[in-house]
Amino acid sequence: MRHLLSTADLDRDSAVALLDTAEEMARTQSREIRKLPTLRGRTVVNLFFEDSTRTRISFEAAAKRLSADVINFAAKGSSVSKGESLKDTAQTLQAMGADAVVIRHSASGAPHRLAHSGWIDVPVVNAGDGTHQHPTQALLDAYTLRRHLSAPGGDSRGRDLEGLSVVVVGDVLHSRVARSNVDLLTTLGARVTLVAPPTLVPVGVHTWPAQVRYDLDAAIAEGPDAVMMLRVQRERMSSAGGGYFPSPLEYHRQYGLTGTRLAALPDHAIVMHPGPMNRGLEISAEAADSPRSTVVEQVANGVSVRMAVLYHLLAGAPAPTPTTQGTP
Repeated sequence: MRHLLSTADLDRDSAVALLDTAEEMARTQSREIRKLPTLRGRTVVNLFFEDSTRTRISFEAAAKRLSADVINFAAKGSSVSKGESLKDTAQTLQAMGADAVVIRHSASGAPHRLAHSGWIDVPVVNAGDGTHQHPTQALLDAYTLRRHLSAPGGDSRGRDLEGLSVVVVGDVLHSRVARSNVDLLTTLGARVTLVAPPTLVPVGVHTWPAQVRYDLDAAIAEGPDAVMMLRVQRERMSSAGGGYFPSPLEYHRQYGLTGTRLAALPDHAIVMHPGPMNRGLEISAEAADSPRSTVVEQVANGVSVRMAVLYHLLAGAPAPTPTTQGTP
């Protein structure tokens, strides 16, 4: 694997290999000394043209726990604000010794352009591009699903998500998380159902390997294994509602995960959200804080998954197996 740009580029074996490596990385994080020497001497650049908290910090933590040096680059306050191009920025970073670039950009396709333009010659990881893809988010979601639902006994290594039913609800139109999850979860054998208002369903969704529904209560009545709520992305809409739905109250009534809908889920079902959450809009406080909510766990799992991605890109597989306490 040279780059990670899209979950559509991953076949079942490569996706399972990444998840298995994440499992091993997670095991190392329970030790007294959590750092691995694997990427010592390497430099990872976080190149973020969009604001981010969880993803940027998660990549930074992942790289540092693999002993890499990290350079955090934010477009605000940099030469980008003076008109510097993506090409010039990337070449400057490589000249400074970058060994890998993690990029988040508002333009769909920017990571692909960076990886295949010939401007730089290092691995590129897509940390979210426009409304297109967010592959490491989908991987951490799959990892969370696998740990909860596919592996009795606590060891999920080597397993896919065959037969699981996942309902993805909300602002599908603007969601790179939805697109990435549909690609990856179906590759791993899960059945994905998208639920959204007709105004928040993208053109061409019928070509996606997922069922599309408009009634959340009917989808929940079918007994899914997981419900993944999507953030309503108001910043990508022309106004607070942008004409996409009548009002926040109406959206919550029709498509929010309320306490009533939470109670209607099967006992084993989990509640997911990529964050940040709009409490009271797409998810109620009762659902967000429920014992079956994995929202905080997803954040923790993101570090292990991103460690696995950086490991595969910069060091190769298989992952190091943890041995005695405190031994790298």
